Amino acid sequence: MVVSMDKWSGKVAIVTGAASGIGAAVADALVENALIVVGVDCRPELVEEHAKILSNKKGKLHAFKADLRKEEDILSLFKWTTKNLGPVHILVNCAGIGSAGKPFTSGKPEEWRALFDVNVMGVCIAINEAVKIMKENKINGHIVNMNSLAGHQVVNIPGLNVYAASKHAITALTETLRQEFNHLGIKIKITSVSPGFVATEMTLYNKNNTPERVEFLKSMPFLKAEDIADGIIYALSTPEHVQVHELTIRPLGEKY
Repeated sequence: MVVSMDKWSGKVAIVTGAASGIGAAVADALVENALIVVGVDCRPELVEEHAKILSNKKGKLHAFKADLRKEEDILSLFKWTTKNLGPVHILVNCAGIGSAGKPFTSGKPEEWRALFDVNVMGVCIAINEAVKIMKENKINGHIVNMNSLAGHQVVNIPGLNVYAASKHAITALTETLRQEFNHLGIKIKITSVSPGFVATEMTLYNKNNTPERVEFLKSMPFLKAEDIADGIIYALSTPEHVQVHELTIRPLGEKY
């Protein structure tokens, strides 16, 4: 199998959660591979800083401010991208909210709602808009959903709360879309990426971690955000007839 990113050169990609962590690493990797990338986040100033660093690369990074809990922000994102840069070819749903270690029984409905709005509803709305554009422009695009090992099994982690439930939804959504695309004869690939622990603001560097969560994380091996970005580039590089539907990436020595 010959893998290559050449087919995506000059094409448009949208990456959510692009201000830090996995989203930032993915945006960087796509720009390195000559794509025009819209980095979406509620902190666009951080994306703009990345854009300056990448100014001499083959591609280009644009910052777009959006709150993925708001449908109108997501619709504005795709409208702006199409008008100013062209139709989207790749959508990478990296934005997500995790738990800082609070037990479910200590949680509040507004916290659960916010998590599901970003981790599930925001992903659904973004995919729906991307697919509309890809179909209208006859684009054989690629959608990548950032999942988790917790999307396949509920592991014994302090304060996991409803995070695993939201990621199980992504597992089901990804498979549902694969089947639907096949049924409709749509040549759009969809990939679920399920990493173990990655050192990001949502895990190791989460300022809201409980003391119990901090002690637990000290005992765990971690992946780097760049490791996940490399895996996504591999999935995007596969030839037309190959679809990497599920990519699991674990740090060596992980217990779960």
